[in-house]
Amino acid sequence: MPTVKVRNIQNEEVGEVELSDVVFGAPLNEALIHAAVRNFMANARQGTSATKTRGDVSGAGRKLWKQKGTGRARIASLRSPLWKGGGNTHGPQPRDWSYNMPKKMRQGALRSALSERVREGNVFVVEGWTLEKPKTKDFSQSLTRLGLGGKTLIVDSLDNDNLLLSARNLRHTKIVNSFGLNIYDLLYHDQLVLSRAAASELEELLGERKGAEAPEAETEAGEAPPAKKRRTRKTEQEAA
Repeated sequence: MPTVKVRNIQNEEVGEVELSDVVFGAPLNEALIHAAVRNFMANARQGTSATKTRGDVSGAGRKLWKQKGTGRARIASLRSPLWKGGGNTHGPQPRDWSYNMPKKMRQGALRSALSERVREGNVFVVEGWTLEKPKTKDFSQSLTRLGLGGKTLIVDSLDNDNLLLSARNLRHTKIVNSFGLNIYDLLYHDQLVLSRAAASELEELLGERKGAEAPEAETEAGEAPPAKKRRTRKTEQEAA
C-alpha cells in the first residue's frame, strides 16, 4: 500500500497515512484516461454555434430576371448560397455534444490518474487546512511553506469558508471536494493536495464495493444441502 507523509500547514510532519491499493495503486491506463477526458470536454461544450441558412438571411425572394434571354447566369433568389450575402450551406447548427460514459469507466480513469500522481510523488496529505481568517496572503504563504508552486488542486470540504475565500483570488489554485473531483482538473493541475478526510472519502467513493452475500444454508459437516423438489404438472386424475 502506498504511504504518504501527513503534514500541517506549517510543513511539520505529523504522521503517515496508508492509501488504498485499489484507488491509489492502480496501473496506468492511458486509453481510459483519454476517453474520460474527451467525455468531460464534450459534456462541457455549449453547442450554441450557428450559421444562417438561405431561410434565415435577409433578402428578396423574387426572381430578379427571367430565366433565359438575358445572357446572364440564371438566378432564383438573392439568398442563394452562390451569391454574396446569401445563406451558408452545411454550416454548424446548435446541438447537444454531451454523451454518457459508463460509471465504472469514469471511476477507473480517476483511479488510474490518482495512482499515477502518487507514483510521481505529486500527492500531498495535509492534516487540516485551518485559517484564522479569509486572507489570500496567509493562504499563499502556507502554499510556499509546503513547497507547492504552480498549478495546485486542493481536495477538502467545501464547508471550509476561509479556505475557499482565500484561494479564489489565486489563478493556479482550485478547491474542490471529493464529489467534485474530475479527470480534467486532475490532469490539468500538477500537484494534488488531500486532507485526511478527503483521502478517506475518495477511497470510499472509488473503492470496490462488495455486494451483500447471500446467507448460506446451515448443514452438517460433510452433508450436502437438500435438493429442491421439482415442480411437475398434475395429471387429470390427481386434479380431479
